[in-house]
Amino acid sequence: MSRKLILKWVDAFTSVPMLGNPCPVILNAEGLSPKLMQRITKEMNQPETAFLMPSKSCDLRARYFTPETEIPLAGHPTIASIHAAMEAKLISPGGRALIRLELNEGPIMVQIAKRGTKTLIKMFQRKPLFLQTHKPSEVLPLFGLNRSDLLPGTLIQTVSTGTRQLMVALRSLASLRKLRMDVDGYRLYRRRMNFFSPHFFCLLSRGATARTFARHLGVPPDTMEDAFTGSATGGMAAYLWKYGLLKKPIFIAEQGDWMGRPGRAVVEVVGPRDEIESVAVGGEAVTLMDGTLTI
Repeated sequence: MSRKLILKWVDAFTSVPMLGNPCPVILNAEGLSPKLMQRITKEMNQPETAFLMPSKSCDLRARYFTPETEIPLAGHPTIASIHAAMEAKLISPGGRALIRLELNEGPIMVQIAKRGTKTLIKMFQRKPLFLQTHKPSEVLPLFGLNRSDLLPGTLIQTVSTGTRQLMVALRSLASLRKLRMDVDGYRLYRRRMNFFSPHFFCLLSRGATARTFARHLGVPPDTMEDAFTGSATGGMAAYLWKYGLLKKPIFIAEQGDWMGRPGRAVVEVVGPRDEIESVAVGGEAVTLMDGTLTI
């Protein structure tokens, strides 16, 4: 017997269709097995696909998959999921600003702020963990970089606000543009060092609208590069704040311009540098299409 799944295709971290980061959202995923969710994600062929279902303890439950595997937390699927759920009236924020979203490793809070015709969806990520540091001599050649490309005085470190990401601060946009992955070497290193994906970023001049610009490389061949990565933006913000590379804890982050899919987020680090409590990453979203998926 066939079943029809309700699908919304949402572009996150943008208000313009076909910009930002695309995310298919399945609205009635209750009863689907993880194996079937993974197959659907491969069929969607996007960086991540979100699956929504009712929750007994929160306003909504979500599970996120990349074409390779399920992941515990992700930024643009969260923004896309809350946007899609509001449109489908699965959640009705009303006067409440906060939504509790159940994920596999526990709930997170999502704030919905409406300002005129704009709706900013802000996810509060988990308390950051500053994990293993890495040798530049091992990491940089995997991406066509050398020591001179690294921002002086910075560490290459795994940071997690829910998903383990490799944080690499670069000296300039020129260094960021020259990234070239040694796929085989990277896959071996990733497996050995136990992180999900690498996030490369640089600080922009204080005269610019945004403070950071980033590129996030994926796991070839499933995902080569991500247009805007909300979870890694949170880890990046925590890293920059902890190590004194930001003067203010609130800033604008940019990503995806060189892919033709520019995305923007409002980012806020919550807590002092030596005891960060959370990172809030917020953005807009827009529905590109509605449909059904028959399985």
